[in-house]
Amino acid sequence: MSTHSSLKDAFSSYADHLNALNEKRERIVKASRDVTMNSKKVIFQVHSKANREEVLEKAEKDLAAVRDQHISRLVKELQGTDFWKLRRAYSPGVQEYVEAATFFKFCQTGTLLNLDEINASLLSLSDPSLEPLQINLLDYLLGLADLTGELMRLAIGRISDGEVEYSERICQFVRDIYRELTLLVPLMDDGSDMKTKMDTMLQSVVKIENACFSVRVRGSEYIPLLGSSDPSSFLVGVSDAEL
Repeated sequence: MSTHSSLKDAFSSYADHLNALNEKRERIVKASRDVTMNSKKVIFQVHSKANREEVLEKAEKDLAAVRDQHISRLVKELQGTDFWKLRRAYSPGVQEYVEAATFFKFCQTGTLLNLDEINASLLSLSDPSLEPLQINLLDYLLGLADLTGELMRLAIGRISDGEVEYSERICQFVRDIYRELTLLVPLMDDGSDMKTKMDTMLQSVVKIENACFSVRVRGSEYIPLLGSSDPSSFLVGVSDAEL
């Protein structure tokens, strides 16, 4: 009887642990979705063509709100634990946050926000007595890959506004990211989402290059063709959603 009782107690303990883990995972998934949704709002805000200083000022406040209100929930759940055990639950939100933060930084300063800078901004959210939640390199790189898509949209939009030189700077910036990642991706695990995103990233590079090249070759007459269905347009086949 004592053996039966001890086994029952053990399995009851395992059940409680798994139930607690599942509940924790659900809370993390919900927080990750909120991070994703609000990070997208920051990206849309930065794309706005209203007064640039006002747009960036508001975007900075919105990004801080994402960190303080939603990333902080992830930190509360994950600090001091095995982050990789629950990575799939929070990775989408973290990637979107990285994309929003790096996009804002580029539009503000023209530079890349690195992983150390992002993690340093999260330290204040953690309990000093526990191991802090730090964004891992893989999620940072996945977010960086998504950044190139937003930069492609920004470049095409700026070309349509006549800001060709700015679009060319974006083009060089995206090229640099793609070139550096082509050196890293072959060393990554085959199951990584990074290899799939590299194909999309290359498409973004090509679209910006073609846009900049066409404007330089044909001049301002080419700008009205952006997004048109004209057979001679370099953006034939590019949906409005991609722009």
